[in-house]
Amino acid sequence: METKLLDLLNQRHSIYALGKNVKQSDEDIVELVENTIQATPHAFNAVTTRAVFLFGAKHDELWDIVVKRLKSEVPTEAAYEKTKEKIASFKAAYGTILYFVDTDQVAQLENDFPLYAANFKDWAEQAEGAIQTNTWVALAENGIGANLQHYNPIIDDLVRDAFDIPANWKLRAQMDFGSIEAGADAKDKMDKNDQFKVLK
Repeated sequence: METKLLDLLNQRHSIYALGKNVKQSDEDIVELVENTIQATPHAFNAVTTRAVFLFGAKHDELWDIVVKRLKSEVPTEAAYEKTKEKIASFKAAYGTILYFVDTDQVAQLENDFPLYAANFKDWAEQAEGAIQTNTWVALAENGIGANLQHYNPIIDDLVRDAFDIPANWKLRAQMDFGSIEAGADAKDKMDKNDQFKVLK
């Protein structure tokens, strides 16, 4: 069977050499991502995902927060220098999308549907994964590279204060994106016989 989706999925890679030479406007990027998020399903059609877009000085501020916060987490000065190099590559990107789960929405679902209450946190995380992948693919289709980071929860309070994030929004991931300055390394796929089972 043929599908264009596989071609699009295979365009998506973790790109770490990102720059600011993006051809699209901020408004076009926001519109693309907003529409992608809204086209992605949530369990019970309950929209638990929230997103914040950071451009320019706000994008830089996020990664300054991260690198400062990590100083107390690394064991040596040499390790911190490597950490700073890594964070500088994220800061070199054009922008960042912060992904959140609305915990109030999750709690409301748990209350409204007690039979399924134990599942709603997991289902919210599944929606996050689908949204992040779909966004990643949509950006790649438009020639924009990205990678996904998870410095939560150690930066949660600092991000909340810096960007006026509601207390009920729980940070789940940070996706920095920008122009592709160098491609990704090829990665091997798992043998299908080890990964899948077909029963008839």
